[in-house]
Amino acid sequence: MTNKCNIPQIRFKGFSGEWKDEKFGQCTLIQRGGSPRPIENFITKSKNGINWIKIGDVATGSRYITKTKERIIPEGEKHSRKVYKGDLILSNSMSFGRPYIMAIDGCIHDGWLLIRDEKKRFSLEYLLQLLSSEYMLNQYKALASGGVVINLNSELVQSTNVFIPNIKEQTKIGNYFQHLDRLIEEKAKKEDKLKSLKKAMLQKMFPKDGATTPEIRFKGFSGEWEEKEIGDLFIVTRGNVLSATETNDKKSTEMPYPVYSSQTKNNGLLGYYKKYLFENAITWTTDGANAGTVKYRQGKFYSTNVNGVLLSKEGYANQAVSEILDSIAWKHVSYVGNPKLMNNVMSKIKIFIPNSIEEQKTIAEFLTKLDSLINLQHQELEKLKNLKKAFLSKMFV
Repeated sequence: MTNKCNIPQIRFKGFSGEWKDEKFGQCTLIQRGGSPRPIENFITKSKNGINWIKIGDVATGSRYITKTKERIIPEGEKHSRKVYKGDLILSNSMSFGRPYIMAIDGCIHDGWLLIRDEKKRFSLEYLLQLLSSEYMLNQYKALASGGVVINLNSELVQSTNVFIPNIKEQTKIGNYFQHLDRLIEEKAKKEDKLKSLKKAMLQKMFPKDGATTPEIRFKGFSGEWEEKEIGDLFIVTRGNVLSATETNDKKSTEMPYPVYSSQTKNNGLLGYYKKYLFENAITWTTDGANAGTVKYRQGKFYSTNVNGVLLSKEGYANQAVSEILDSIAWKHVSYVGNPKLMNNVMSKIKIFIPNSIEEQKTIAEFLTKLDSLINLQHQELEKLKNLKKAFLSKMFV
């Protein structure tokens, strides 16, 4: 630990001394991409075409560009920016500030910046992680007009300061983060595979349009599924008004009950509260961009007024019915003004469900276990991402 601004808080054993402080534009070549126009006149299906690199060519969780969906004719290279294997490219608009290593040659449009280590000052992996750090993102914001970065340009990136350790220390740091990135990528792929499995199973475990039985079924169950109106199966109600300031971020003995609001990345969890309103019920978002999103809520919970709630004493409030309803509820959302799916419309929605509560429970148990596996992978993935973020802030000056 040190107070010197050019020595990191954490470093590998065997390394000492201050890092060199230089302008990024003085130690690397930084240039903006270019687009031949109209681009459709330059796109080709020929295998001899030049790789045309777009943000959509980035594989989920990967930091390498390994292939492209499109190619351009050689004439297009004159109006673009050629990049080569081993170069870095930096997104300057959509998802700005994200660096990627080129594993192929190609051309980049003006949504990218080329970062080329012509003077061989950097380990490639170290440079990738440096450009991913909060230190660089904070500089972009500080140098941007008004402190808001909409687009990066080559002049702004060139004017940033970078601290440069010797190449051996760079390699050590780069290798460590490369290993961490691989773990993150593997965990992300496992989560995606489980999500894809669930999606495939949902398509086969519920009847398709026009059918009354599913394609696959658990052993011991037969017969046609029945079409029912939501209003015939459930008491249709709504949550109560509750502001975020009345809740706690963490669960405690005083605030033990989860509070669910509009569906968000956090599964709709707003916080925790001292009281509960419902137990083992189905909620759906009634208003806004997520209107029609349906979730089964196990246990005791509080729901805000942006959620509708389905209650059942007969056992219909379960994961299976929730997934069936979620697959079609979006079709009934009104887009006149603010998107809405109100109680009266929800009550009239018809769904096909197994006529046996036991079959519903069996499906629900399977889906709950699958969701638990997905949630576990997601939690482990978030831990790795947070670990990387913490080390990026301490291992770079």
